[in-house]
Amino acid sequence: MDPLRQSPSPCSSRPSSPKTPPCEMLGYVGIEAVLDQLKIKAMKMGFEFNIMVVGQSGLGKSTMLNTLFKSKVWKCTPPGLAMPTPQTLQLNSVTHVIEEKGVKLKLTVTDTPGFGDQINNDKCLRPLDIEFLQRLCRTVNVVPVIARADSLTLEEREAFRRRIQHNLRTHCIEVYPQKCFDEDINDRILNSKIRDRIPFAVVGADQQHLVNGRCVLGRKTKWGIVEVENMAHCEFPLLRDLLIRSHLQDLKDITHNVHYENYRVCRLNESHVLPHGPCWVNLAPTPPGPSVAPGPSKVCRQTREDSDDNEDDY
Repeated sequence: MDPLRQSPSPCSSRPSSPKTPPCEMLGYVGIEAVLDQLKIKAMKMGFEFNIMVVGQSGLGKSTMLNTLFKSKVWKCTPPGLAMPTPQTLQLNSVTHVIEEKGVKLKLTVTDTPGFGDQINNDKCLRPLDIEFLQRLCRTVNVVPVIARADSLTLEEREAFRRRIQHNLRTHCIEVYPQKCFDEDINDRILNSKIRDRIPFAVVGADQQHLVNGRCVLGRKTKWGIVEVENMAHCEFPLLRDLLIRSHLQDLKDITHNVHYENYRVCRLNESHVLPHGPCWVNLAPTPPGPSVAPGPSKVCRQTREDSDDNEDDY
């Protein structure tokens, strides 16, 4: 990750266990062909990635997504034609297929229109965001950003970042990449640098401008052009590298293996309060009581009978 050193996904390459020494081979077998098989299969099937953006209206969420994937993945409202945001609890999702150099990515973007727009937060530090992040971090990977960072000076940006980091620690809000998933020293060093820069101060723009003879993505102002991919202007390259170039597969792995499994276990543990259906599973703890040796069930008896009948067959 430039300048935080690009690195493959922490979950994609796991070192072999030191307790299992490598087996001495007498010749070429062709095990390395598995990598080619995986690549061919991945190229055929493509990849999937789901992302949700949350924030009040006017922060540039749609523009940031378009800038992130350099595509029109979300329709932006032209300036001056902004319509009042309706009061709604409905989530909007849009799915696109993006292809680059033969690699297909099925991207699903979920928006939260009107989040917090009907609440007056002019004279507070948005406790709505804190409450929302406390619940959200248990379900998905959270990557907070500072939107419209070009409206802040460098000193104001750094002070705002430190204040947000303090609030995250105070309210026990875990953001990605989580410390508990650092597997080795290299991952720990890289992810520590990323965590120190979170929330990323980003600027979104989906228009190109000519600067010193080259076309750059940026926002044109009275004082000049804010270049999106210039680290001296904003930290958008760090966000893009984290989400796409270095940690995309790790984001998917943690979502599937950790967040979804935790959600599934919670739902199964709550199933004892639901109506008993054909697939009902009782995961409630057994109440204390006198221990009685249970007799063999019908399934056990049937198994034993089958075993007795088939003893001569083995």
